Amino acid sequence: MIRITNVQLPLDHQPEQLTQAILTALCISAEQLLDVTVFRRGFDARNKNKISLMYTLDVNTTDNDAVLAQQVDNNNVRPTPDMTYQYVAKAPEELNERPVVIGFGPCGIFVALVLAEMGYRPIVLERGKEVRERTKDTFGFWRNRKLNTESNVQFGEGGAGTFSDGKLWTQVNDKKHYGRKVLRDFVDAGAPAEILYVSKPHIGTYKLVGMVEKMRAKIIELGGEIRFNSRVDDVHIADGQITGLTLADGQVIHSKFIALATGHSARDTFEMLHRKGVYLEAKSFSIGFRIEHNQSSIDEVLFGKHAGNPLLGAADYKLVHHCKNGRSVYSFCMCPGGTVVAATSEEHRVVTNGMSQYSRNERNANSAIVVGIDPSDYPGGPLAGIEFQRQLESAAYVLGGENYDAPAQLVGDYLAGKSSSQVGKVEPSFKPGVKLTDLTEILPAYCLEAIREAIPAFNKKINGFAMKEAMMTGVETRTSSPVSIKRGSDYQSVNTKGLYPAGEGAGYAGGIMSAAIDGIRIAEAMALAMNEQQSA
Repeated sequence: MIRITNVQLPLDHQPEQLTQAILTALCISAEQLLDVTVFRRGFDARNKNKISLMYTLDVNTTDNDAVLAQQVDNNNVRPTPDMTYQYVAKAPEELNERPVVIGFGPCGIFVALVLAEMGYRPIVLERGKEVRERTKDTFGFWRNRKLNTESNVQFGEGGAGTFSDGKLWTQVNDKKHYGRKVLRDFVDAGAPAEILYVSKPHIGTYKLVGMVEKMRAKIIELGGEIRFNSRVDDVHIADGQITGLTLADGQVIHSKFIALATGHSARDTFEMLHRKGVYLEAKSFSIGFRIEHNQSSIDEVLFGKHAGNPLLGAADYKLVHHCKNGRSVYSFCMCPGGTVVAATSEEHRVVTNGMSQYSRNERNANSAIVVGIDPSDYPGGPLAGIEFQRQLESAAYVLGGENYDAPAQLVGDYLAGKSSSQVGKVEPSFKPGVKLTDLTEILPAYCLEAIREAIPAFNKKINGFAMKEAMMTGVETRTSSPVSIKRGSDYQSVNTKGLYPAGEGAGYAGGIMSAAIDGIRIAEAMALAMNEQQSA
């Protein structure tokens, strides 16, 4: 096929205009055009009064080679790359041992799926519950303030991404087109087909639940085994080689090939690995607050008269500001038409996160506004970032009233340096609830100073961002893992052979797509290593 990029058309264009754009780009007649597939559709809203659609198209003609030869100097016309996934190995008929996958979030799912597809019959150990039971526990916490520390926003089938906006795009270098496999597998599991071509695909929590169940069923059908309520409390290491693990119930599982895909909040697992001598380092992450505006206001500012157009959906944004004190403040995990949710996994702590459904039709837009920090801000060893997160989350719990309500403050009051006492036009969406107060009691002074400088700067990019009645809720700490579990070019721990640190928890991903892609890489590395050992 032939790939055409940068095809620009009006937002309200007719189908025949797209056809004509193809004919013009390729210098061919209508009779020569056989079929067209939209590979990607995005939009350019830099001029909100003249928004255009941007297409990448894959087409077939009566003679693709001849057309490509005529377009050799046209950078927008190239052969369509082969994005078919190629398996790197096949399991021997008699496996000496089965690989183990710790964690069943996006990374763990794809480690297990690809291993299963290659015939390796993985054993998956997930500390939380299956996704529907986990959803009941999570919503129960939001409604009744009863936290299950093993079944919540962070832990359970589907991982933290299950309760998020379900964003399915990434900026990772993906020359092997692993991301395409991820999207196709999601569609096979019930995701809308549009995720294959819209420029910023998302699926939302409710759709993710059904998809995760279908992917679990496929892994089991292929010979895999998935065990829930199976927290790993110890790993066995002999002469620098992983040999197995012990579960919380005392059960021992032997394996020399273990993928570690725990997610970024498995603090007890990080502590255990540190005690066992697995090499890890403190890592940079970010902290701040969640900010909410009326979604209709964001739509109007960014899309103008086109606000509400179904092809555009709810408007999102991405903001960054470099402050005078040397800090950087940026928007993180922006959730159009979403809600702010309670995301703690430990008792007596408050953590915020954002979530959207597929429809993105809730009244508020929310995003984290966070400040980048690094280990120099929390000295004390590899686990110091975890302790720093806990301090902030405990402070938020106390400031919120010690009942899992989140402390909140109007933006106008925050900028003016005074406590809030009354909600304005923007109603906070956080559940169980919020307590209006002064958020400056939570974060370090350098963060407060940076955010105070950044909000007015963001207002210059999105008029109304600094509106007095916008709502801020705290505290946002789980932006990424506070540790990095170092691995080598073979994807194994630098000092523990057979242990494969993976995904967001190990510091190698950030979001659903990058975690899933890393899971594929880990599965491939494990399969090749297992075959090498078995043939030795």
